[in-house]
Amino acid sequence: MDEALALWSYLAREPLLWLTLTLAAYTAAEGVSALLNRHPLANPVLIAVILLALVLRGTGTRYDTYFQGAQFVHFMLGPATVGLALPLYLNLGRVRRAALPMLAALLAGSLVAMLSALGLAWAMGLRGAVLLSLAPKSATAPVALGVSEAVGGIPTLTAALVILTGIIGAVVSTPMLNALGVKDWRARGFAVGVAAHGIGTAHAFRIHPTAGAFSGIGMGLNAILTAVLAPLVVGLLF
Repeated sequence: MDEALALWSYLAREPLLWLTLTLAAYTAAEGVSALLNRHPLANPVLIAVILLALVLRGTGTRYDTYFQGAQFVHFMLGPATVGLALPLYLNLGRVRRAALPMLAALLAGSLVAMLSALGLAWAMGLRGAVLLSLAPKSATAPVALGVSEAVGGIPTLTAALVILTGIIGAVVSTPMLNALGVKDWRARGFAVGVAAHGIGTAHAFRIHPTAGAFSGIGMGLNAILTAVLAPLVVGLLF
């Protein structure tokens, strides 16, 4: 037992340990999701977060220690977000033909995401930096963190809210859109991308390639619009 503890203490100091565990947790989560036939509740990100949280809690590891090793994944969020320009380019003709409804949906989705979160939080008594951290929750993480800092929020809290928003969106989007009778893969994907950013987009790609492509478009456009609108909304309301 003592030897196992000593080995863990040694390995825990190695940055690659946490990167390896992060990738292993996601690989295991993908396997669980596949076994459960991609059930909405079996979201790989949610499962991976739970697995890693259990490891951190069980080993008494602080988050900053974990992040030192896993920060390469965080670094790759930026290039991955930029890479989402490819679906926009490949579907440019289809986007042009549906430009007006897409822009209307984008504006409505972005504003509702911000105003509903701020309104509910205000009604529940939240104020100050905690409240402002909610404004960019539906944008992709690299943009949301920058917006949060710019409007006076707490970037680390915003990061947690972004992940939570994406997981909830990925879990509820398919049952909700099915219940609403939305059958157009473009509309389904775009809605998920605007509301649930990267995690929702990953889910959309598993469902249908067209939904994934339009989810990536919605995610990218919402990131740009949120960066513009969030400071204006916060400035007007607070």
